[in-house]
Amino acid sequence: MPAFPKPKFVFNFDLDEELKHLNKHKTKRKIPAKSEHELLIASWNIANLGAQNRWNEHYTLLAMVIEWFDIIAIQEVNNKLEGIRLLEAALPSHYSVIFSDKGGNNERSAFIYDSRKVKLAEMVGEVGIPPNEQRFIKIKGITQKFTGFDRNPYLCSFQWNNQILVLIMVHSFSGSTNRASIERRALEAYAIGRYADLRNKSKHSFSKNIIALGDFNIPKIEKGDLVYAALIKRGLILPEHSAKVYSNISDDKMFDQIAFLPSIKSKIQSQGVFDFDNAIFPELWQKEL
Repeated sequence: MPAFPKPKFVFNFDLDEELKHLNKHKTKRKIPAKSEHELLIASWNIANLGAQNRWNEHYTLLAMVIEWFDIIAIQEVNNKLEGIRLLEAALPSHYSVIFSDKGGNNERSAFIYDSRKVKLAEMVGEVGIPPNEQRFIKIKGITQKFTGFDRNPYLCSFQWNNQILVLIMVHSFSGSTNRASIERRALEAYAIGRYADLRNKSKHSFSKNIIALGDFNIPKIEKGDLVYAALIKRGLILPEHSAKVYSNISDDKMFDQIAFLPSIKSKIQSQGVFDFDNAIFPELWQKEL
């Protein structure tokens, strides 16, 4: 999204206190401790990462949350790499970073992963729909044609123990709330579901452990939502979150999701949302109210 405007005030905070707030909220949301027997995967749209001047203390807070997980998909990494570099510097040295080139809105996508536990596998790339296949990206009732993704989904494969996982990071077209934008979003969602379905059925697939995750810009996970219906049409599953909270700052949308195919459903233990904005900077929120 376009960069947020710079606040008209400076908000100073006690870093140690904010770290305590995050840890307390981690317990409340029941985020499990890292373990050899479980793989913790997260997705985080860190708005305008690199487009704004954040303090070192801000990166310390971001890094603390990232350290709770083994693989983290980061959206909205600005073409200017300063943000992702400073975030990497705030993390322990065993965390590695891989990122895409810029796409729509001058954004990259990045995976951060704990290299002690997972290894980057051979397949890395972007999901693109060839022009001769774009005619298959269609939804009943939508006349708009699919002409490609605004930001090509970023695909990386990882090895954990004897398993190969293919993670497809998505940051769908945002646009506005008008019908045309929603339809374009729905077409992108269907294209992701179709890709996952076809690769799962292919005998040449690198791995059938396919997970699509990121900011899908889905208003609501409910029957009748056009984007949600398009995403699950080819078999992707969006399980109920263990924490019944929304994933955007306005606390009214379900934009961020982790989706998978039925074949790996038994491997998924739990899924939820960590609403960090309900944990940190309480004085700031009180002032805003």
